[in-house]
Amino acid sequence: METRQQPCVASSVINGIKADGKRPDGNLCTKDGSLDRYGDVPLNQGLVTLAFAAVEVNLVLFSKSVLRQSNAEAVNTFSRWMGTMYLFSLMGAFLSHSYLGRYLTCVSFQVLYLIGLIALSLVTQLSLLKPQGCGKLGQLCEPHSSAETVVFYVAIYMITLGNGAPEPAFAAFGTDQFDEEDNTEKQSKNSFYSYFYVALNMGSLVVETVLVYIQNLGNWILGFWICAACAALAFCLLLWIYEVERKQGKNNGVRRILHTNGFKYLDRASIITLVDMVKPANPWHLCTITQVEVKSILKLLPIWFCTVLSSVVFIQMLSLFAEQGAAMNTTTISNFHIPPASMFAFDIISTSTFILLYDKLIVPLYIKVTKREPKPPSELQRIGIGIAMAMASMIIAAIVEQQRLKHAGSKNTRGLSIFWQIPQYVLVGVSEAFVYVAQMEFFATQTPDGLKSLGIGLSMSSSAMVSYICSIILTTVMAITSTNGEAGWVPPDLNDGHLDRYFFLLAALTAINLVLFVICAKRYSPTSFENRAENMEMGTQEQANEA
Repeated sequence: METRQQPCVASSVINGIKADGKRPDGNLCTKDGSLDRYGDVPLNQGLVTLAFAAVEVNLVLFSKSVLRQSNAEAVNTFSRWMGTMYLFSLMGAFLSHSYLGRYLTCVSFQVLYLIGLIALSLVTQLSLLKPQGCGKLGQLCEPHSSAETVVFYVAIYMITLGNGAPEPAFAAFGTDQFDEEDNTEKQSKNSFYSYFYVALNMGSLVVETVLVYIQNLGNWILGFWICAACAALAFCLLLWIYEVERKQGKNNGVRRILHTNGFKYLDRASIITLVDMVKPANPWHLCTITQVEVKSILKLLPIWFCTVLSSVVFIQMLSLFAEQGAAMNTTTISNFHIPPASMFAFDIISTSTFILLYDKLIVPLYIKVTKREPKPPSELQRIGIGIAMAMASMIIAAIVEQQRLKHAGSKNTRGLSIFWQIPQYVLVGVSEAFVYVAQMEFFATQTPDGLKSLGIGLSMSSSAMVSYICSIILTTVMAITSTNGEAGWVPPDLNDGHLDRYFFLLAALTAINLVLFVICAKRYSPTSFENRAENMEMGTQEQANEA
């Protein structure tokens, strides 16, 4: 009897195959769903995320202190910037599948990423930080020329392009190495998404505990050059990944999709007519059932729409939470000032800790409490739980803001400690662990094998849409609440506004979204795939017939 090889997770390469199929130490497997450390995706992505997060977490404060923008302008700048990055992920997934391939997509866009970070470092060093010593909290820089501002925006949008476009291809690298029809490999594949997200978070954790402190002291130049160095190192690691020859990576193991009854009007494309029997098949007139069943992507759109709205909370953590923290008491023991962006570390720690404990502690506890069969929550159930926790985090953030406003009315204008933000960051972090990992896993498993990167890109593009939605919501709220000479809910000085009401509004929108998500999740029917072994046998027979 043939012995099946254990699930192997070698360094990720094009089509999920390394040149020799082995790690440099000769061991075929890591056995736990994580990738090895030899030119691997998580290490590369950890460094890439470190560089990106250093720009991301302090972009709002940089826009206020260096570019002299108001609170609302800085938040809108950040929202549009983040939205564009996630939109590029969908574009990168399309290019990866249709033209460039995964490996070339990753290499090409990481070059742009590195160029963007170098350009940002240079324009900051040569033009933006004037007079010398500006850029710290409360110390504005001089107004800049239009040319300097244009160069800055070109640089940061090159960073979004270089970081967002290849990310679906990176995630698909690892998932290609698992067989969903093998129980052991399927479990390891589920762990991969968790490890991948933890790797991204570890890069952010270094930023939020070290680089943020450097930047808040006004050392923006040093911080940006460190980012460029990390991106250069990540690019070198990427070049170590092997690309196999096309013949070596080609196989017939891509599973066909079983026929479904949804969107029946599209089935006409697979009906053979008399003309098709006489003339050579025209791919624009006659399609296989599998090609028609790509319509399964249409089923994902309601779920996708609900995940768009659920991400509203995560954008606030990266923008308004930082502004809220800047308006609080950041002084601790020995007059040490905590950078507001460093509070993001509590989000990272809670997310990573929850992910690492999920399989070992949380799932067994869930089974014991619910007294169900040993089956963990599905992807859709985890997303729903995450949305509920995101709503709770907004409510807590609003309550904290109410208390901050009470203390701001006293003589000590920053009396409320910034540590009161910890609960809202922790809840957002746990919500991320539920939503983002399950969302990536859901979209990757419910799309055809040939569109796996596109499925992951679709999940990431939800964050793109929500960034623009947040910008529209904030602009609309400010237009409505700032009439008749009022300061509005999110004015330049938060002590004159009502940020708490804005957070309560977002909590209400999240609650409505949760109801819509539950309805869509109950109506969703999973996509069914053909058995891979049978499909490979059929492909071999087809090749024999062609020969």
